[in-house]
Amino acid sequence: MINSIASLAADDRPREKLVSKGVKALSDSELLAIILGSGSRNQSAIQLAQLILNEVGNEYVGLGQLSIDELKKYKGVGEAKAVAIIAVMEIARRKNAGANKKNVIVNSSRSVFNHLQPYFEDLSHEEFYVIYLNRANTIIATKQISKGGISQTVVDGKIVFNYALQCKASAMILAHNHPSGRLVPSDSDKQLTQSLSRFGKFIDVQILDHLIINANNYFSFADEGLM
Repeated sequence: MINSIASLAADDRPREKLVSKGVKALSDSELLAIILGSGSRNQSAIQLAQLILNEVGNEYVGLGQLSIDELKKYKGVGEAKAVAIIAVMEIARRKNAGANKKNVIVNSSRSVFNHLQPYFEDLSHEEFYVIYLNRANTIIATKQISKGGISQTVVDGKIVFNYALQCKASAMILAHNHPSGRLVPSDSDKQLTQSLSRFGKFIDVQILDHLIINANNYFSFADEGLM
């Protein structure tokens, strides 16, 4: 018999606990158990949730990096449950990113990092973004340009500048992540920054900075005198 949340004692039912005590009263494993709905033949939904979280260091960052196939390796997690977990993690990422969209003025590399961090949260592959700014350095748009593998992503300059012209941007800030966590620009990172900066000057769209981002920190080309 599969152990569902409904079969648990009243004090162990996270749904009922949420209703009676509020969502803040639930532990991480209880929240995940609600998404799972049921466990396996030998463990409850809460026990299954505890197992998954333990194996990712009891942090949602690790949970958000698991793929559908990796989640399905846990007994009691089928495709539907794996998809539900990934969907919830993506909702959380978009919520965090959305909170940073309105009338944001960037005036330092730290302010850029604070704005961009939710976009790169939990990623196990590289993605490349561009922040488009008006003359007051207020963000017009933050756009994903490309995504790739663990070590690189291909950036098409035509896409970068086409969108700049569409939104009438006066300046741009480039950014990509290093899933390895190593905050050192590669030769290709430097070459890309230089080539985009040179073309930007021809159409009067200045590239102010290029950030390399990991989970907790960043490298700024501008701060390091590389622009």
